[in-house]
Amino acid sequence: MRKLLDKLLKRLVACGDLGVVWPDGTTSHYAGRPGRTATIALRDEAAIRRLVTDPAMALGEGYMDGSIEPVDVTIYDVLHVLLSSVQDIEGRVPVLRARRALGRLLRPLAQLNDARRAKRNVAHHYDLNGRLYALFLDRDRQYSCGYFPRGDETIDEAQAAKKRHIAAKLLLDRPDLEVLDIGCGWGGMALTLARDYGARVTGITLSEEQLAEARSRAATEGLADRVRFELLDYRAMTRRFDRIVSVGMFEHVGQPNYPGFFATIERCLKPDGVALLHAIGRFDGPDVTSPWLAKYIFPGGYSPSLSEVFAPLERSGLRSTDIEILRLHYAKTLALWRKRFASNRDAIASLYDERFCRMFEFYLAGSQLAFEVQDHMVFQIQLARRQDAVPLTRDYMMDAERAAQSLSRSISAPQAASFRSTAS
Repeated sequence: MRKLLDKLLKRLVACGDLGVVWPDGTTSHYAGRPGRTATIALRDEAAIRRLVTDPAMALGEGYMDGSIEPVDVTIYDVLHVLLSSVQDIEGRVPVLRARRALGRLLRPLAQLNDARRAKRNVAHHYDLNGRLYALFLDRDRQYSCGYFPRGDETIDEAQAAKKRHIAAKLLLDRPDLEVLDIGCGWGGMALTLARDYGARVTGITLSEEQLAEARSRAATEGLADRVRFELLDYRAMTRRFDRIVSVGMFEHVGQPNYPGFFATIERCLKPDGVALLHAIGRFDGPDVTSPWLAKYIFPGGYSPSLSEVFAPLERSGLRSTDIEILRLHYAKTLALWRKRFASNRDAIASLYDERFCRMFEFYLAGSQLAFEVQDHMVFQIQLARRQDAVPLTRDYMMDAERAAQSLSRSISAPQAASFRSTAS
């Protein structure tokens, strides 16, 4: 098996330099064009066998169980070499090409995501101990791409900027607009729209953990009269709303269900309403979800190409009134999450164990690199039922965003002064 893996790595490493320390202590090097350098140690023959027969699963599982160890580098460095190379030559490596072809064949089955399966999939990831997410996300627990107008924002600043950016596109130009938040998470977006923009928001989720936290936050902030949270599948919603927003939930819908998703928005959006869809997508066309990611992190999950999104959208009766691509914003977000995760690793290990920490490290590092060296991006699509539901130019978005940012600064300045006075 060592000879087969040696042959595979000679073909695979097209960018950077990968060192491999074999179980007998000898070392081999595989190099392509100039790039990052990393070394891994393979602890046993089983790790070699699995890397040959099922590389897409074996690397992540090997890191989780310790049979594959980075040497004087992080798993991010190892993945940087491998994913940069895969992007170049995957189609020319038979085992990788065959695995992808099988994934495409089975994709409709993997993404059926009816209401029962969707709830089970959501529970797998989002019903983990709530303290976990508090230890690496921002204060508002925004578990989606931040927004970096300058590029050097903190995670809290980037997530606040993301919410302002989305609110501006929702055209919240008068109080008491009825807003539906599909996939509301821990309630941060819904609470922000109610508190800062005067909206009346209904947030829906399939996560029991998120529902409890969101309701608790609404009560604590005195917003329970303006924000309600429900445990509800999006397909079961029948009420109509002035505005609809969905952030980081579309990745869990599944490609076979896109027509039903857009039919729900069309059905629930008032004639003069505006909706905003924020989701992860792909530049390079339809593909498959990593089998490791589907097994351990997001069962049933898929990040689509725009070609897969627009076909059902065009048939829904909705109009695409604005489209924006956020390219490296999620890479920056994930880098900050990884830093916070590393800083709080001992606390996270106390909630779960070492294997869980390694699983999350592999997930966060691989996700960051999906945006840095592979084909992932984030898209925001503004939707309406009528073409005249929004102004003709984007000026209103920028004006609303600047006004919200200015108001935020004017409110936070006295708070900061009060804090400094108290601290001194």
